[in-house]
Amino acid sequence: MQTISKYSKFIPYLYFLAVIVYWFTDINRSEGLTAYPILLFGIPFVWQLIKPNNKLNFSLGIIFVCLSSYMILAYLSDVFHIVNITENTKRFLILGGFFVVGNFIMSLWMIRNSIKRSF
Repeated sequence: MQTISKYSKFIPYLYFLAVIVYWFTDINRSEGLTAYPILLFGIPFVWQLIKPNNKLNFSLGIIFVCLSSYMILAYLSDVFHIVNITENTKRFLILGGFFVVGNFIMSLWMIRNSIKRSF
């Protein structure tokens, strides 16, 4: 049980790194060389794994809570049919719903880590 609680603080960073790697590989297949700047988004998360910083952790958490809240509003506007969206976009939004909820939970987890625990 001690090892689970010891390593559980790294789960949000690994989640966001996995999303960045997936996004990179998906764009790299179609766009090629222009996908490499996407890897720059992973630098703060790798930095948190190597040398944790409470201020960076809190900043990343707040930024991603704001972005996730915006995505939740966009997702809810589709659910309540506020905006007309094509069928391809609707299929994408079903999978995107899991992504939206996952981002929100992981960013709240990062904020909780920066408030409750010192690395």
